[in-house]
Amino acid sequence: MTQTVSREDRTERIAETMTDAAIHGRSLWRDALSRFLRNRAAVGAVIALLLVLAFVLVGPAFARFSNEEIDWALMGDVAGQGGPSLANGHYFGLDELGRDLYARTIQATGTSLTVGIIGAAVAVIIGTLYGAFAGYVGGSTDNLMMRGVDILLAVPSMFIIILLLVMFGRSFSMLFVGIGAVSWLEMSRIVRGQTLSLRNREFIEAARAAGVGTMTIILRHIVPNLMGVVVVYATLLVPQIILTESFISFLGLGVQEPATSLGALISAGAATITFGTVWQLAFPLFFFLVTIVSLFFIGDGLRDALDPKDR
Repeated sequence: MTQTVSREDRTERIAETMTDAAIHGRSLWRDALSRFLRNRAAVGAVIALLLVLAFVLVGPAFARFSNEEIDWALMGDVAGQGGPSLANGHYFGLDELGRDLYARTIQATGTSLTVGIIGAAVAVIIGTLYGAFAGYVGGSTDNLMMRGVDILLAVPSMFIIILLLVMFGRSFSMLFVGIGAVSWLEMSRIVRGQTLSLRNREFIEAARAAGVGTMTIILRHIVPNLMGVVVVYATLLVPQIILTESFISFLGLGVQEPATSLGALISAGAATITFGTVWQLAFPLFFFLVTIVSLFFIGDGLRDALDPKDR
């Protein structure tokens, strides 16, 4: 009798454990968030990036000069009294034209982040839809679409961007067009490969048998199942676009005056470092490195959190 009761109790405990596990079960995204939060490097990168965003958003409230205002009193003494100082209100010093580098760095950091985020969003949208359509339709359409991508990838992306800027003018909007014209290509190939592994799944076959249209299947069934890959690649794409924009601005073909970006400030600082104005290079370079490294660590953390092999 005791043995029978013990077995019944054991069965009830197992049932209660299974019920509790079902109640307290976590979704895929919550499980990924838990993994991400256990990654100290990724969490530290998020904090660092939030501090950079706070600098861009809150920093202007502490600026005593605008980004275009020239301090005529210190303009000719940039290497002397024009250095970083709390007394004269130039926290990061002056640039070579006597403008406040603190306000210029805020504007430059905001510009680089804007280019990176918007450029990555455009590239992800175009690349995801293009790759998902090519992978789902398949056949000659897939071959034709992907051969076009291969041809564009064969041309150096920097050459395409510079050519567009030279032909159609060096403007902020054309910079978006140039970067967006080449940034979505790799995304389309990644999405296309993932779509090929999904298009013959049971839920896709069921939707097709029910008469659901091609675009509806792509938007409602294919794309949602690719969000893990898309999110990770988008996070890694933002620093790549910022690097591209910074290099273009370093060459003098990117953001034009009076606007500026981190690449433009780094270029100006590198040109004047021989005059003893180290701060003109140090402050923009610091925010540039913190932003890039943080984004890469966040991307690596998301990749590890969403990796199905580690789940």
